[in-house]
Amino acid sequence: MAITGATSGQQPQFIASTGNRSFSNAPLIENSDAEQIVVPDTRSWKNLFAYMGPGFLVSIAYIDPGNFETDLQAGAKFKYELLWIILVASCAALIIQSLAANLGVVTGKHLAEHCRAEYARVPNFILWVLAEIAIVACDIPEVIGTAFALNMLFSIPIWCGVLLTGLSTLILLALQQYGVRKLEFLIAFLVMTIAACFFAELGYAKPAATEVLNGLFVPQLKGNGATGLAISLLGAMVMPHNLFLHSALVLSRKIPRSVRGIKEACRFYLIESAFALMVAFLINVSIISVSGSVCNSSNLNAEDQKNCEDLDLNKASFLLRNVLGSWSSKLFAIALLASGQSSTITGTYAGQYVMQGFLDLRLEPWLRNLLTRSLAIVPSLIVALIGGSSGAGQLIIIASMILSFELPFALIPLLKFTSSKTKMGTYANSKTISAVTWFVGSMIMAINIYYLVTGFIKLLLHSHFKLVVAVFLGIFGFAGIGIYLAGITYLVFRSNKKSTPLLALITPESRQVGNEAGNASMYSLQREDIVSMQLPQRRNTEDLD
Repeated sequence: MAITGATSGQQPQFIASTGNRSFSNAPLIENSDAEQIVVPDTRSWKNLFAYMGPGFLVSIAYIDPGNFETDLQAGAKFKYELLWIILVASCAALIIQSLAANLGVVTGKHLAEHCRAEYARVPNFILWVLAEIAIVACDIPEVIGTAFALNMLFSIPIWCGVLLTGLSTLILLALQQYGVRKLEFLIAFLVMTIAACFFAELGYAKPAATEVLNGLFVPQLKGNGATGLAISLLGAMVMPHNLFLHSALVLSRKIPRSVRGIKEACRFYLIESAFALMVAFLINVSIISVSGSVCNSSNLNAEDQKNCEDLDLNKASFLLRNVLGSWSSKLFAIALLASGQSSTITGTYAGQYVMQGFLDLRLEPWLRNLLTRSLAIVPSLIVALIGGSSGAGQLIIIASMILSFELPFALIPLLKFTSSKTKMGTYANSKTISAVTWFVGSMIMAINIYYLVTGFIKLLLHSHFKLVVAVFLGIFGFAGIGIYLAGITYLVFRSNKKSTPLLALITPESRQVGNEAGNASMYSLQREDIVSMQLPQRRNTEDLD
């Protein structure tokens, strides 16, 4: 789908700055639409505020109920030993999310649209199905987290709370017409409240600084289940749908299409993402440290010790009792509810962009979210009825593992596209960035493959299946792993064929075309389809800033 402002014929997508200050300060576009977010074509740090938004919206997914659950279990079972996973995942997330933002800024198309243009029908369909599965897997922790919150607040059974999550989502989407910025601010405030509580509890628990630093900087995977939980932590931090989301959200800004303007946009989006992800990193570290310190304390009472043995979101409020007292469960539930519902917003947007990008199809936000949530409710309801809160907590871990296994199918296309000069021109990844990103991606894939193979072999060796059943399971299981590896291999070694029509920025011809095109060519128009999906039914100008 072409950019609204990328006019046909002779107008370039990028033009060089001419140095004419009156020209660069001219009105961006002959349009007074108050819903547009415009970035001035001037050198100023104030421009950073115009870019603020996408990175923080994306970072919500890094402090959702899935992260809470995996962090709590990591601390309770392995103390501070898995903190290094959070550090590595946060650094990897910053690099990967910045690449996703760069792809949207430079090309004017988001990741799903590039996949549709690049791959044949069958691979494109498979990638779309995998992206939808990832969104459903991401929605499962939100469903269960909301159900736990309703249970703590109103003593509603978990299975009933799972059913009510569909209604809560529709109410949330209906409230967006009053201004998504206000709604996001309220949710962010509630989430930051629980972050402040964990920071305060961190000061009370006083974990040994040397042990925390050792956990952060010394990689280790000791003990039964450490590898699986590490993959869950990784999947909860670096989510596939976030790559589609970030590359699309940056298209909601109208930015200068000069060499300096593009570089500034990429730089400011990197700064914004770094700040947002740093906050998320500190929150995750504090949760693991509090859980590790409290659950491994020698003076725990019997009830708390039992909770730590099978810690989940429904039992975790006792960790804040020293700070919040009898209010700990209620305030933790409110923050958990806010976390789940704020993540629902990002999941809704990501689902819209994925469907629009891969299939050129768009649904109403409420219908799109209802479909996704219904798919997430079914397994959550079954597990809640059979396994109760403990089973529901384990389902969050499994969902996070699924996200980690699916990450390569979004990450590899992103790395291929952003490293391609035919798509990114002079803004393609440098050799250093390419080497670092491919190394990170290779490590993620290697951990996933190692866990799949070793886990499946252990299942076959230690199961009580009959020999015939074990043989058939082995055939089908290894065939599935082979298909998984074949899909990754196809994406890695397939050469990019489609190019983005970039115009050389250094030729006199491009400068002349730019001058003749007028002020409008200095800027990319907002993608109206992206804006309307992000801000449904919004009409008030005060909701913009």
